[in-house]
Amino acid sequence: MKRWMNKKQNESNQNKEPWEKTLEKSNDFTKSNYINQKSNIPFCLTFMATLVDEQIIQQGVLPFLLEEELKILEDIKKTVPSADIEISNDHSVIEKKLLNGYIMLTLDSEPERFAFIATQKEIVRSVSPPEIEFSVIGPKEAFVESLGQNLNLIRKRLPVKELIVEEYTLGSLSKTRIAVLYMEGITNEANINTVKQRINEVEFDAITDSSYIVQLICDNSNSPFPQLLDTERPDRVAGILAEGKIAIVVDGSPHVLIAPTTLIEFFGSFEDYFLNWILSTFFRLVRVGAVLFSLLITPIYVAVLSYHYELIPRDLLGTLVTSRRVIPLPPILEALFLELTIELLREAGARLPTKVGQTIGIVGGIVIGTASVEAGLTSNVLLIIVALAALASFTTPVYKMGNTIRLLRFPFLLFAELWGLLGIVFAFCILLTHLIRLTSLGRPFLAPIYPLRVTDLKDSFIRLPFKKQSLRPSFLRTQNRVRFSKEKANIKKDIDE
Repeated sequence: MKRWMNKKQNESNQNKEPWEKTLEKSNDFTKSNYINQKSNIPFCLTFMATLVDEQIIQQGVLPFLLEEELKILEDIKKTVPSADIEISNDHSVIEKKLLNGYIMLTLDSEPERFAFIATQKEIVRSVSPPEIEFSVIGPKEAFVESLGQNLNLIRKRLPVKELIVEEYTLGSLSKTRIAVLYMEGITNEANINTVKQRINEVEFDAITDSSYIVQLICDNSNSPFPQLLDTERPDRVAGILAEGKIAIVVDGSPHVLIAPTTLIEFFGSFEDYFLNWILSTFFRLVRVGAVLFSLLITPIYVAVLSYHYELIPRDLLGTLVTSRRVIPLPPILEALFLELTIELLREAGARLPTKVGQTIGIVGGIVIGTASVEAGLTSNVLLIIVALAALASFTTPVYKMGNTIRLLRFPFLLFAELWGLLGIVFAFCILLTHLIRLTSLGRPFLAPIYPLRVTDLKDSFIRLPFKKQSLRPSFLRTQNRVRFSKEKANIKKDIDE
């Protein structure tokens, strides 16, 4: 008897499909048999328990399958109240459907055909305020890790038929859904085709975040500069789509990519558009000045103390001599010591829990800075300079560009030690050459400065009033450059006219 049972079990295992032999190794693979009460026909439900919503099955699917008349698979569309039901005989789609949260229904009378019913379980967090691009004025909604929810936030702000959404699936293992958004009739077709081509050519096993896409489709993967702008604000994405740019939404990522982009955009906050144009221009100039200060002030200190003593004002020379008379280290080692200390404090504060990280950053900076000055390892003047440079680097609205600025300070320091101010100029020329050659989707990264586009300067380092921005950026080569009628925008009528 036992031998006969083993024989029957082996025969049943041999009759199983390859996908079933693989999936049944997982504990969440479920296969249940039922009998329809009216037609007395047996049927089977197959699904992955961790991917389906059991409440939908128990309340919206199973009662109808048991109590309503069910003779053939086509009857399912009449009995089950679900809009997403697919009947197929293609065995190659079974694995994909089951792993996407569908349940598979098979009838004993039709073993070669099966129906898929959508019962996906959606586990997403609620919409919350932006954490990185927080603004005092303006909307308080940020993207989440759900592709459908993110598309809803965008379409809510652009409820027009011209907004086109095209979906792709990337990753041989992750099967990540990616959506490309653009405005038909506005966005340049060459830019759209470039994005589509690069996404179709991606070969990677697991894509878990939009940062993977940035590195896989950017023009120059060896550049420290981000060539696609990422944002967590739906209002910003709606604004750039109206300009004629392209948005890339990745399922599982709370950040949306914007392309093509320019260097100037990384120093502009979307809150600038919620303020008066005079205030916005002032804040943008402050950010650009702060970035230049953060990048150059420490190398200039090293260069002046190492090679160019005559440039130090007489009143300041006494202060510098007093602060450095007991320092045994040359300026370059002193600067590197403090710069690396600041980077260590930043990394420690970022990797630790929020409350502990804030304490480490504040207490660690005070204790280490005070101790290093009292021990004679660094001068108090350089400590102030490095602290101001670190503070200035935080004014960059985009986190990835802030990381790039942090990295660039070290090559500038080395060139300053080698050749003084001439070395700083040489390093700046190398940086400028790299930026001139850099592109984003084939568009110049330094636009509208290089090549010069005077009409696009109205929304660069300065931001003119909205009524002056009637044209879309020329470097995007949009199909329709006119955003609104400039003549009508300038007309202001009184109520009695």
